[in-house]
Amino acid sequence: MLRCGGTRHPRIPRLRRCNTTTTTAKPFYITTPIFYPNARPHIGHLYSLVTADIIARYQRILNPTRPVVFLTGTDEHGLKVQQTALAKGVDPLEWCNTVSMEFVKLAQRANVSGTVFARTTHESHKNTVRHVWRALDAQGLIYQDTYEGYYSTTDECFYPPSRISPHPTLPNTMIATETGSVVEWSRELNYKFRMSSFRDALLAHYTRAAALNTRAKEDLTVRGVHPDIHQLRIIRDLEMEPLEDLSISRPRERIGWGVSVPDDPTQTVYVWFDALLVYLSGIGYPETRNAWPPDVQVIGKDIVRFHAIYLPAILLALKLHLPTTLLAHAHWTANQKKMSKSLGNVTDPMQAMDNYGVDAVRFYLARVGGRFRDDVDWSEDQLRKHADEIRNLLGNYFLRMTSRVIKDRVRDAISAAQDKSFQKLLSHQLAEVDLSKTLDISAYAESNAPCTLEDFLPLLNNLGGVVSDCMRNLEVAESLHTIVQVLRHANTLLTNLAPWSEGHSPTIALSSYLTALETLRIVGILLQPFLPGTAAKLLSALGVSETERSVAYAHVGRGSVGGEDVLSVKGTKLFSIPARN
Repeated sequence: MLRCGGTRHPRIPRLRRCNTTTTTAKPFYITTPIFYPNARPHIGHLYSLVTADIIARYQRILNPTRPVVFLTGTDEHGLKVQQTALAKGVDPLEWCNTVSMEFVKLAQRANVSGTVFARTTHESHKNTVRHVWRALDAQGLIYQDTYEGYYSTTDECFYPPSRISPHPTLPNTMIATETGSVVEWSRELNYKFRMSSFRDALLAHYTRAAALNTRAKEDLTVRGVHPDIHQLRIIRDLEMEPLEDLSISRPRERIGWGVSVPDDPTQTVYVWFDALLVYLSGIGYPETRNAWPPDVQVIGKDIVRFHAIYLPAILLALKLHLPTTLLAHAHWTANQKKMSKSLGNVTDPMQAMDNYGVDAVRFYLARVGGRFRDDVDWSEDQLRKHADEIRNLLGNYFLRMTSRVIKDRVRDAISAAQDKSFQKLLSHQLAEVDLSKTLDISAYAESNAPCTLEDFLPLLNNLGGVVSDCMRNLEVAESLHTIVQVLRHANTLLTNLAPWSEGHSPTIALSSYLTALETLRIVGILLQPFLPGTAAKLLSALGVSETERSVAYAHVGRGSVGGEDVLSVKGTKLFSIPARN
C-alpha cells in the first residue's frame, strides 16, 4: 500500500487574480478539466486551457465589472498515478508535485489567465470530499455492496456491460466501447452512490436545456452540453438505458493513493468521485459558494459522461444548481490517429510555442479547433500557414498603414485642419457614411467583399455584435473567422485604393488612414481573448486607453486613437518570428 510520504506541496506560483471590482453579480465561473499528472502535458491539454482562456477573457471585456473565476488544476489521485510513481521509484506526492508544476508552467507560457490552480492532494479539497461524502451518507444515498463488473485502469472507470465490446484484434479481451481502453473483470466490496435515483431529474434537465437553446436570446445561448450531438446522446441514453448506481470507493489494498472513506480506513474514495468535487473545493465549498454554479465547463469529449451524469447527480443530491454549459471539445490527432506516447506522435506544446510563438499557436488552436465537433489533425504546415496568415493580415497591415509615405500624404491632407485629433477627423469622415445597417454573420462571407470604404465601415461597425453573437453560442472559430474576414477585406481595400499613390488625392490617403486605424482599434479589442499579447501590444501602440478596451467600444466612432495628433501613432512590429529548427 502506497501512502503520501513526508514530501510537502511546493509553492505554486499565483495565477491571475480575478477582477475584484465591487459588484453584487455572481462571478462568471469557468473551468477546464483537471489534468491527470501520470505524464507531462501534451497539445490536448493546451487546447483545453486556451479554449477556456478565450471564453474567460471574452467575458472580462464583455462585462469588465463582473469578476471571472477561472479554475484549472491537476487530478492527482488514483491507480495510474500510484503505478507511475512506483515505477519511477518515487513517492506519489513527489511525482505529483513535479508534474503538476509542468501544467502550471504550460498555463503561464500560453498566457492563460486562470485564477485558481486546484490540486486534489490539497487538504482543503480532501475536506470538501469528506463533507460531500457525509452529506450524501446522511441522506441514505450511500450504501455498501459488492461490485462485480468491468473496470478500466486507463480510464479509472467502472463500465456496465452495455458499454463494453470485444477487442477488435485481441482474443478474450474486452474494451470500453467509447474510449477503446482495455477493461478487466473485477469483484470487490465497496460503497455505492444511489445515482439511479436521479435519472428522471437528469433527463428533465437536458431535455429542458435542449429546448431553451432554440429560444434563448441573452447571455449564453448554449445550455446543457455543447455541441448538441453530445447532449442528444445523453438524452437518448437516459431514455433508453437504466441509470445504474455508481461505485464510489475501492478497497484500499488495491488503491492506497487517494482520500480515505470517512469512518472506513479500508476503503479509498473512487478517483472520479474525488476529482469531480474539485469544482466545488476550488471555490471554497462548503464555506463559500458565491461563484457556483459554473457558467461553462470545458472538457474533452471522452469525459462527457462523468461531467454530464456523475457530477450533476451528486449536485442534485446536494441540492446545488447544475452547471449551465458543458463544452465538450473534440481531440487533436496525428495522421488521423489519437496522439499517444506509445505511437510517438505526441506534440509538445512548449516546443510548438517556442518554434512559432505563443499567439500563433493560440490562433491556430482557435481557428482550426474552435468548432469543437470533429477531431482535427495537428499539422506543422497548417500551423505555419495560419501563423503567416495573421502576421500578414494584422502585423503587416499595421506597418503598411503607418509607413512614412502614407503619413506624408495624410499630413498634406490635414495641414489646414485646426483639430488634428483622430476622433475629430474620423467624425468628419463618418458624416457621409450610413452606419445604421444591422448585419449578421452572412455579410462577412468572402463573396460579399466591400468595394468602397463606405461599404466597409458598416461591416466594421457590426463586427463587435457578430463576434458577441458567436461567442454567446461558444462558436470560437466562427468568431475568429469573422475578425479575420474583416482584416482580409481591409487589406484588399488598401491595395485597391493605393493611398500611397501620387495619382490619388491626399484625401484618399486620409480616409484610408483613418479607416485603417479604426479597423485596427476595433479588431485589437476583439482579438484580446484570442491573441492577448499581440492585442495588448497593438492597442498600446494605437494609444487606446485601458478603459476603452471592452466590447462596448468595438463600434465605429466609439473610441479614440492616439493623442491630439492623429499622426502620432507609430507602427510597431506585432509579431516576432521565433527561430525554427
